[in-house]
Order: sequence, then C-alpha cells, then structure tokens
Amino acid sequence: MSSPAGGFNGWSWVAGLAARSPAGAYGWRPILIMATLFFSIGFVTWLNGPLITFVQVAFNLDDVSAFLVPVCFYLAYFIFPLPATALTRRIGLRRGLSIALVVMAAGTALFGECVNARWYVGALSGLTVIGAGLSLLQITINPYVSLLGGHDRAAQRIAIMGIANKFAGIVAPALFAVIVMPNVGGVAADIARTPPGPAREATLAAFTHAVHAPYAAMAGLLLLLAVFTARARLPDIAMETAAPRARDRGAAQPGWLVTGAFAMFLYVGVEVMAGDAIGLYGRSFGLSLDVTKYLTALTLAAMMAGYLAGMVLVPRVVDQERYMLLSCVGGILLCMVAMVAPGVLPVFCVALLGFANAMILPALFPIVLAEGGPEGGRTTSFLIMAYSGGAVLPQVFVHLVPTLGTTPSFMVLAVPSYVFIGGWIVALRAGRRRPDLAMGRSETR
Repeated sequence: MSSPAGGFNGWSWVAGLAARSPAGAYGWRPILIMATLFFSIGFVTWLNGPLITFVQVAFNLDDVSAFLVPVCFYLAYFIFPLPATALTRRIGLRRGLSIALVVMAAGTALFGECVNARWYVGALSGLTVIGAGLSLLQITINPYVSLLGGHDRAAQRIAIMGIANKFAGIVAPALFAVIVMPNVGGVAADIARTPPGPAREATLAAFTHAVHAPYAAMAGLLLLLAVFTARARLPDIAMETAAPRARDRGAAQPGWLVTGAFAMFLYVGVEVMAGDAIGLYGRSFGLSLDVTKYLTALTLAAMMAGYLAGMVLVPRVVDQERYMLLSCVGGILLCMVAMVAPGVLPVFCVALLGFANAMILPALFPIVLAEGGPEGGRTTSFLIMAYSGGAVLPQVFVHLVPTLGTTPSFMVLAVPSYVFIGGWIVALRAGRRRPDLAMGRSETR
C-alpha cells in the first residue's frame, strides 16, 4: 500500500492487516483466552465417546443404558440455558465465565467420585452438572466470539475456537484410553468369564478406580482456569446491543430463528453420533474394544482438518454460507459411500464426517444469531438449547440399531439432517433475494 506521495505507508498497511484479521478490533489476546476456554470445553465434552465404552464395561450395561451418558450430558443444554441467560444478565460476562468453570469442576469431581463408588446414577448426575456449567459457559462464549469482530469473519473466529476444541477432543479420548482403559478388551473378557463374586468385584473395582485421579485432576485444573478467567482483562461487549452489528436489519426473524435452531439441533445430533457413537458403529464391524476406544479421536482429527481448511477458504475463496452448504453436501456423499463401501471402510466414512461437520456450526451460529436481531441473549439461549440434539439423535440411533442394523440406522438420521440444514441455508439465501419469501417479514427490504 502506497502513501499519496508514492511511498510505503506502514501505518495504513498495519491497519489494513488488522482489518483483515479474524481477531477483529480487540486483537488476539481475547481470542487466545477464549480458545483456552474452548479447549476446556472440548476436553470435557469429547470424553463422552470413550466414556460410553467405559461405563458399559464398568457397570455391565447394554447399549441403550450406556448411551445415557450423552443423554444426561446434552439434555442439560435443554434445561439450563434460559436460567443461565438470566444469571449472566445479572452477574456479567467475566463472572459468568468463572462461575461456569466452577460448576464444571464440581460436576467433574462428582462424576469421578461416583464412578469410583460404582454408583451409575450418581455418575450420570455428575455429567448433568458438567452440562449445566457448559450451558452457562456456552451462553456467553459463542456470541462473544462472534461479536469480537466483523460478521463476515465470525466463522473464522469460531473455527479457531473449534480447532482448540477439537484438539482437546483428540487429546482427551486418547489420554483416557491410555490412562484409564489401557486393556479394556482384556478387562471385559475377564469380567465375562468370571462368575459373580469377590474376584469379579475386585476386577471391576480396580477398573473403575482408574478414573478417580484423572477426574480429580481435571476438576482442579478447571478451578485454576476459573481464577485465571476472573483475573483476565477482557473487552466488555454488551450482547444485547451488539447483536444487530451482525446485520443491518433490526427486527428479529422468528421463522428463520426457529428453523435455524432446529437445524442446530440436527447438526449437534449428527456431530455427536459421528464422535461418540462411532465406537458402537465400529464394534458392529467386528473391531475390538481396544481399537474402537480411539475412534472418537479419529473423528475429532478429521474435524480439526476441516476447521483448518475452513480458516483458509472462508471468506477468501468462498463465503461462510456457501461453505456450509458444501459441507452438508459432503456429509451426504460420505453417508452414501458408507452405505455401499466394503469391509470397515464405512467406519472411516463416519470418521470423515468430522471433516464435513467442522464448518457447519461456525457458519450456522452467527447466521442464526444475526437473524435473531437485537435479542441476542434470547437467540443464544435457543441455540444452546438446540445442543440437546446431542442427547436425542444418538438415543434414537441406538434404539433403531436392533431393528434396522447399524449403518441404516445411522444414515436414516444423518442424511435427512444434512438435507434439512443445507435446505435451510438455501432457503435463507433465497429469502434475502426475494423479500416475499422471507419468514416473519411482510415489508420489502
């Protein structure tokens, strides 16, 4: 960039670079702090995949009972967002983030203690408490990241958060598999061939005790992170007044908001199926427990690759809405291949859904937030409540498996979900071009 005199204008070049940065006007410091929080979210959340296998062995459960892990975890997203929104309005952003981390720490400690005591209902209660803390954290952190800069780069910022989240999602299941379940196949075989009695109880006690120390350590780290967040200097962004920055239209769009929240419901359900249910999916193809315990990490690695690709391509090559549509098309194609592929290739297709899924939420969240108009807090509550799709779709899947089989059960849920999400963004774009198609608006724009 040249100055009027023809020389190099360094300040203008720096300003231009800052304007093109996804970090926005506040710089990278708040982005890095939020990424740290997203890492903690991912570390806790993506343990659910190997936890399903763990509790199935530790408590001798069938598939449906073991899948209560994601049900209790994600159902909290339906119950707690509205109270969390009210609390956040009263106590403010920074205190809300810190209290959320404290609640997560309490739930983590409770889960570890109850598993160690071999009390499954108590362990599920711990997961619900973790979900409550995450609801409070998500109520603030997603719109906060969206509003740190311009709307056109919101998907990039959320993609950065996604990289932190999914990196934790790769690390957490792998560490859990190595530390807690190093020989889960052997333990399951020992339990199966040992009759009820002291020997079997000793094996189960040793297996469940392995989870106690890691979860106690996680609780301690979450408390330290709560203190760090409380002391951090973060920009003060008023969510309710900042939301209209995402678009020039001030009025909320009820039709697009409701259908967009349902699209989020379906997306989170499919994401959780690909990440958490892939262990059950892999076992249906004859893979051993010692192999399937790593499959969640494989899905999350594919998601990280998808985030990196999205950061490069959006918005330089393609805008976030069109990329979201392409992601849905990619998900449908992978599902189609999985239905006809031989051997264990369908398992890898499900893992690759992580790549297709990666940029759907980073695009969908700010788009729906924009359609919510100035009521940013209410819109965020609806979107976080929609995360309960992670409780519903995997449970439907595991109930369908005995009747339809594993692959058909997975695809009959995943393919229509991608079709709806893709159709929603196509209809939204068409509605912007034709005011008479816009939901909830009668006037021209």
